[in-house]
Amino acid sequence: MNYVALLRGINVGGKNKVEMKKLIQAFEEVGMTQVTTYINSGNVVFSSTNNSKETIATILEKAIYSHFDLQIHVLVYGSAEFLKIAQSVPENWSNDQDMKSDVLFLWQDVDDQTILNQLTIKPDIDRVIYVPGAILWSVNKDLVTRSGLGKIVGTALYRRVTVRNVNTVRQISVLLESI
Repeated sequence: MNYVALLRGINVGGKNKVEMKKLIQAFEEVGMTQVTTYINSGNVVFSSTNNSKETIATILEKAIYSHFDLQIHVLVYGSAEFLKIAQSVPENWSNDQDMKSDVLFLWQDVDDQTILNQLTIKPDIDRVIYVPGAILWSVNKDLVTRSGLGKIVGTALYRRVTVRNVNTVRQISVLLESI
């Protein structure tokens, strides 16, 4: 089966540096195949013949610790699950000079529509959609500083998500469909 692993907090602000070639090797050494990365922020597409997503995440976290001496949280999605999230992003959402659109991928323990109640959503500014496994969030660039999106940083919930912009999510989908 094909999977996507999203690593939280690598290669951000010069911290938790992980070289992608070495990350691919670490994945392969623990039995993952067809391993491909997309940009340096911890997006890995791969195949595995057995184990649950949770078991795979644990195996990968241990491999990352072993290879890089970093305790990095890994969120794993099956291909169908990831593609469903990606396809839920409205086509007109982008991440460019006019719009900021992100996907907040959720750890299983916070993956519920009621999570929206914990967010500061400004209906006149923010466009927010819950889909199983993620929160989709878009705001016009000129309103980003007034958006509720930034209010999540530093909260307990923030430690239970990993964020990717919609352009990255779409590219990971292309990679996923190619293996």
